[in-house]
Amino acid sequence: MQNKTDQPPKQKKRFTLHTMLAFAFIVFTVIASGLLFLEVLFLEKFYYYFKTEETKKIASNLLESYGTEDFEETMSGIAFQNQICISVIDGRSYVLYNSDVMDHKCLLHGFHNYLYPLMQEVKNSETGMICMNVFDDQINMETLVLGSVIGDIKNPDGYMLFNTVLEPVGTTVTLLKRLLMLIAVLLLGIGCIIALYVSNLLSVPITRITESAKRMAHGDYTAEFQGGGYQETDELAATLTYAEHEISKIDTMQRDLIANVSHDLRTPLTMLKAYAEMIRDLSGDNPVKRNAHLQVIIEETDRLTMLVNDILDLSKLENGSQKLEPSTFDVTSWLTEICNRYTGVSEHMGYHISFTPDAPRQVTCDAGKMERVVCNLINNAINYTGEDKQVFVSQVNTETGVRIEVRDTGAGIEEDKIKKIFDKYYRSENHKREVVGTGLGLSIVKAILKLHNYSYGVRSKLGEGSVFWLEIR
Repeated sequence: MQNKTDQPPKQKKRFTLHTMLAFAFIVFTVIASGLLFLEVLFLEKFYYYFKTEETKKIASNLLESYGTEDFEETMSGIAFQNQICISVIDGRSYVLYNSDVMDHKCLLHGFHNYLYPLMQEVKNSETGMICMNVFDDQINMETLVLGSVIGDIKNPDGYMLFNTVLEPVGTTVTLLKRLLMLIAVLLLGIGCIIALYVSNLLSVPITRITESAKRMAHGDYTAEFQGGGYQETDELAATLTYAEHEISKIDTMQRDLIANVSHDLRTPLTMLKAYAEMIRDLSGDNPVKRNAHLQVIIEETDRLTMLVNDILDLSKLENGSQKLEPSTFDVTSWLTEICNRYTGVSEHMGYHISFTPDAPRQVTCDAGKMERVVCNLINNAINYTGEDKQVFVSQVNTETGVRIEVRDTGAGIEEDKIKKIFDKYYRSENHKREVVGTGLGLSIVKAILKLHNYSYGVRSKLGEGSVFWLEIR
């Protein structure tokens, strides 16, 4: 039965992406349709307002040009372009200028004789200006009348009157209303269809990816992440697929770690128990045997300590808790000193560590951590070198830094395993174990070199050994 703590935390119930997108599109469509309906309802009022404002602006510009030499030509042009009848009357009620563009069918030039009554309206107004709608029964249309004094309101030089038809006519307005209502209905219908389609297009791939992610969360690393629809979901699916492969790889490595660590722990623990019982039962009163048995216990304890320390150090290096402490030193002397430490190994086990230096070169890095890198590579070479027990360390100065190579004469590494050699917890089956190790050496090497941002790698050929290299910059 699955523990309740393994269940994902319950999330607050919210609207789905599909619902939110569909709702948003429908609201937008309804608002757009509503604006069109408002335009239908107030079409005539909008038109009257803008027509009036436009006529006022024309009148103002014409009043400013009154008295110029080309005034009559300007007035005629404005009247013709805007279909406005214009009359200019002086202070003695004498008509100075006329522009009739409606063939005597406007209020100013028709047979109703509205000209002087309208002038009187302007004269009697408090502001010296009138603006009103007047129905012309001669043409059966609503018209706009605009009048203004010329000069001072109390003692005007004359009067300027304007009259224009307020189009569109009724049939045009009716057609426009019907057209706009049709557009509004179509917009509403099309908007709803688009809302459903787009919401499906956006939400279905995400829903599909979520279901695959749930399967992966429960340990199914074969779940397929499929995008579709648009680029972002394709990228998300590709990223999750990559993450799935990496998690699967890490899960496998963790299983290997448990198996390897269990194996490495079981042997020394068995030895510790066995020799402790031997001391208790057999050699307790025999100093020579007791000391030999105690020495085995000490060696196995050291081996356990080394394993635990390597695991802890690797964890610290990978989580970033260990910081670099750089210093500057001569790499030739440094490598010579490291190789000399293996004199005991050479004498007791017959291994020969050969160091080929280059010219002295100063480098700057964390000497302690880089020393561990070189020692781990030498230990690895000792474990895997051939029957001649030769290990070769060389220093090669380059333009960008110092290249350090450690070569063994062993069986070499297969091509398909070279890429895995630095992976965490990976261990070759050809391990001789003559030198004590934990199997985490190359993982620690990789972590330290990545922390320094140094290049590293391995060259190997079956039957000819391997060369592990790094470059200090």
